[in-house]
Amino acid sequence: MLKIEHLKKQYKKGPLVLNDINLEIPEGQIVGLIGPSGAGKSTLIRCINRLIKPSSGSISLDGTNLSEASPKKIRQQRRYIGMIFQEYALVERLSVMENVLSGRLGYLSFWQSFTRRYPQKDIDNAFDYLQRVGLIDHANKRADELSGGQRQRVGIARALAQDPRLLLVDEPTASLDPKTSRQIMRLIQSICREKGLPAIINIHDVPLAMQFVDRIIGLQGGDIVFDGQASELNEQVLTRIYGDEDWQPADEQQDKGDD
Repeated sequence: MLKIEHLKKQYKKGPLVLNDINLEIPEGQIVGLIGPSGAGKSTLIRCINRLIKPSSGSISLDGTNLSEASPKKIRQQRRYIGMIFQEYALVERLSVMENVLSGRLGYLSFWQSFTRRYPQKDIDNAFDYLQRVGLIDHANKRADELSGGQRQRVGIARALAQDPRLLLVDEPTASLDPKTSRQIMRLIQSICREKGLPAIINIHDVPLAMQFVDRIIGLQGGDIVFDGQASELNEQVLTRIYGDEDWQPADEQQDKGDD
């Protein structure tokens, strides 16, 4: 379980980017994080995996306090937090297999990491992960030979290679076409279901989030202004999260104009 209590983040003397965030995410729950640009979504994810340090508050994963952990402890705990990036964050010149295996670097000794000598079990598991994401036939291709959707699948396989306890996903469909976006979200959903993985997905596509996540958290100005099921999203809630807008479908807006 991920537990966040009274989390705040402020950069120097600027305004609070995150203001008293309190969350509990149980095993297996998929959470969609929505809100306008600048609402604090990416900052929240970066605080959780300690890419940035919170100003105050606590973040614990399965009982381990990440917000107060030493640098060594943070490196150890990051092994259990799978991260899937918007821009894929692959090493372009390396093969698909090598990119997936890089998810195991946190478990290797210095010399194993330096020489990239992976245990056979890690290699066997990497093949299984590539099979799971539908890229087994591309294992030996360079990462820069792949399409955007394929690169995102490599990122998912790499995150799985970490054997994570939590999955953080930052805008997984931002650069993808609608069909591929649905495939990627469906893949993430099915993997979380299979493994009982909790996941937080920072996503701008609200209809896509409503289809594939269990719970939606809306951020506005660093505050949680909505926390509930996707079915509870309505015009009033969306206005609270994003501001005034006509949220009705375009055809309904046209019908109103014709009345």
